[in-house]
Amino acid sequence: MSISSSRPQIRTTTVGSYPVPDWFAASPSEQARLDAMRVIFDTQRQAGIDLPTEGEIYRFDLNHPDTNGMIDYFVGPMAGMRTQLGRSDWEAFARLHQMQFRRKPAAVVIGEIGEGGLNLLADCMAAASVAPGPFKFTVTSPYMLSRSLLDNFYRDFDALTMAIAHVLADQVAGLPCACVQVDEANIPGNPADGPLAARAINIVLDRVKGEKAVHLCFGNYGGQVIQKGDWKSLIDFLNSLHADHVVLELAHRPPEDLEALKDVDSRVALGIGVVDVKVNHIETPDEIARRIEHAERVLGEGRVRWVHPDCGFWMLKRSVADRKIAALVQGRDRYLG
Repeated sequence: MSISSSRPQIRTTTVGSYPVPDWFAASPSEQARLDAMRVIFDTQRQAGIDLPTEGEIYRFDLNHPDTNGMIDYFVGPMAGMRTQLGRSDWEAFARLHQMQFRRKPAAVVIGEIGEGGLNLLADCMAAASVAPGPFKFTVTSPYMLSRSLLDNFYRDFDALTMAIAHVLADQVAGLPCACVQVDEANIPGNPADGPLAARAINIVLDRVKGEKAVHLCFGNYGGQVIQKGDWKSLIDFLNSLHADHVVLELAHRPPEDLEALKDVDSRVALGIGVVDVKVNHIETPDEIARRIEHAERVLGEGRVRWVHPDCGFWMLKRSVADRKIAALVQGRDRYLG
């Protein structure tokens, strides 16, 4: 499966979250958080991952385990939010049908949204202090965050989404990392909102000084797909992003989804999911190499610039995640020859 030495290098990365070390979950502290970041960075470095993350330990919260802090970490500290929720809030949110896997809103919007106590710079600096090299820092998209809220102030979904986008844009400016990745797991099931979601995400991306990435997937909870949809419906959305590369779920997707990506603008480098995070099966290096080979055959030589898992690893055991990323690097190396 060797290829020409003149083709661009295919780099490996992880999407974001990593299994939380048991000892950290049992006794969380600031020092334990830094130690957990060290372990997760080192695990990926030893496996050969080119662009690791700190495992999203920076936003770990025992009180909000359901989404690994993907939502509550961001909206809870913002000004204009109320996180004390009563029965009427739950019932009002349930009538919206905008985020089916949540029974209650992450917060109720009661005033103009602002920075409040959110401080991504401090958390990115903490990660940078224990990262032995370049790393990626992840931020949940404004569109996904807005769908988790009960809005009693703006009463306009577009205005709410853009308000969150501006807060996040100020937060990502000047972060000390090689790459900022915006994560979006709701738009694949709501392609009609593509123009709004892209506009909001681009406000955030335009403030990033380094590599800009967008991760998109169809959701994962206990190995279950959350969103129904396909990549074909999202080509216009992908082409409108101000991203250097996209990080896409494909290992757990039907074959036609890969075909659809031929229409993604060539200015956007493609990241292809070749590791399935919804199963415990450990892919072999040969399986990974074959998936990369197939993707290049379909999309054309040089279009695949990144390979990675479909999504974050936080729902898997560390023994599974560790072996999956080892196979990812070995399979990439086997394909490159």
